[in-house]
Amino acid sequence: MKRAQSKALTPMKTTVIKVINETWNVKTYYSTLPESAEIPKPGQFNMLYIHGVGEVPISVSDISNEDRVIAHTVRFAGSVTYAFSTVRDGDTLGFRGPYGFGWPLDLAVKKDLLLICGGIGLPPLRPVIREVARNRDLYGRLFILYGARTPKDLLYRHEYVDYLSIRDVELHLTVDNPDIDWRGNVGVVTNLIKRIEVDPSNAYAFICGPEIMMKYAIKELLEKGFRTNRIYLSLERRMKCGVGLCGHCQMGPYFVCEHGPVFPLWFISKYFWVDQI
Repeated sequence: MKRAQSKALTPMKTTVIKVINETWNVKTYYSTLPESAEIPKPGQFNMLYIHGVGEVPISVSDISNEDRVIAHTVRFAGSVTYAFSTVRDGDTLGFRGPYGFGWPLDLAVKKDLLLICGGIGLPPLRPVIREVARNRDLYGRLFILYGARTPKDLLYRHEYVDYLSIRDVELHLTVDNPDIDWRGNVGVVTNLIKRIEVDPSNAYAFICGPEIMMKYAIKELLEKGFRTNRIYLSLERRMKCGVGLCGHCQMGPYFVCEHGPVFPLWFISKYFWVDQI
């Protein structure tokens, strides 16, 4: 796999135009791109910077080519991401990117798509859902398997009706810990893989979520008959620079920021099963 083209390390400015509360600890930030900025592709990420706090890699969760608006969905987990909880409409963020390789939608033309998402793994795959909806005749059936810890942790709940309106789509939701009002599936998202009827020879699987979830999803897909060149993963390891200079996200001979974050399984299978140090 070739190396992605390096970008300048100097952040550009972007203005936040809308903030949406997704869950108790997740928000989505819509912002405008300056004319000099490249429009990202589904699966790519940007380095987002809050002045005086720091920067973090965040996958793009929505893309509008027409008005040059993109979105990033952020979970408040660390010192930098928690600072995003104070960001409001009209605030300015710094950003660098887009970086990395995205989802191989060109390979999936006329094929079925199986999206397997866990927790905060749905945002990087949300642009794929929107791309299929916009260009429905280009792709086969769409399967969306999404799981979260509790019903309150499910992201984009207001969009599920839109997902179900897409032709030839199946949406399967599950939670680990249901509440008294939950009437859906209970258990880990990988349990849903057995329930769907998909032809592995005519489909691609895109996976994003905690690495332990992705490892079990891979095992289920291989048992179902998927080959390693039909399974793609979006990895999130210790990215710092975003351009392959610092080495924080090195995985074997590869850098997740530059050779990924989306990888075909066959390309990284030797290293993916090794736990991070």
